[in-house]
Amino acid sequence: MRINTQSNHLSTKDEVEAVISQIRELIITRQLEPGDKLPSERALSQKFGVSRNQLRLAIQKLEFYGLVQKFPKSGTFVSKIGVDAINLMISNILHLQAPDFKSLVETRLILETKAIKLAAIRRTETQLYQIEKAHEAYIEKSLKGENAVDEDLLFHLKVSEGSCNSVINSLMLIITPEIITNFVSNKICDPVNYTTLVNEHQNIVNAIKNKDPEEATASLKTHFKDLYTYCNTKLNTTPM
Repeated sequence: MRINTQSNHLSTKDEVEAVISQIRELIITRQLEPGDKLPSERALSQKFGVSRNQLRLAIQKLEFYGLVQKFPKSGTFVSKIGVDAINLMISNILHLQAPDFKSLVETRLILETKAIKLAAIRRTETQLYQIEKAHEAYIEKSLKGENAVDEDLLFHLKVSEGSCNSVINSLMLIITPEIITNFVSNKICDPVNYTTLVNEHQNIVNAIKNKDPEEATASLKTHFKDLYTYCNTKLNTTPM
């Protein structure tokens, strides 16, 4: 969820990008070499004139893109890649635009289609149990006529975990909440009763339980029919 924290000062996003720029400067000027350990949080926050929280957010972003690496009890180190490559990658990171909603939806479809296929092949009994429990929680909330958005989100994330692919799961964790928070305002899907959604979830559960990747993929496509239509028309792409 995005929270507007604008004030007379720079936004948190701007401050984080400023920290990233200053870390890049340390690397470019060879004050930090590839493989070097970063100074302590206290030292860097004082040097850059930022809070430790802002510094952590900046380092987390660099870690996500593989530009720094954290080692328990050892600290954070600059990745062992060339300075020119680091400079180029950080420049690209700083120029990344916030993804538009349509692109997020398309990315989710690509990721979750692969995730559910893998889940039907690789899921463990424990993961299947967690998927079923998430489905039951969704049913319970729906039958009461209550908003079950959180339970729907949890169900799809548990399916993603069943893929046993940590990268797909991490990407799903990043983009899916953003999609959920934009769902109502963008009015992508037509109104549908909860019974239909519950049945579609159940078909997904059954396919994963039966270890049938083709049926799992087909069930997901039925469940996401409005999203597929949205991507294939609004994005002017070939059918997915």
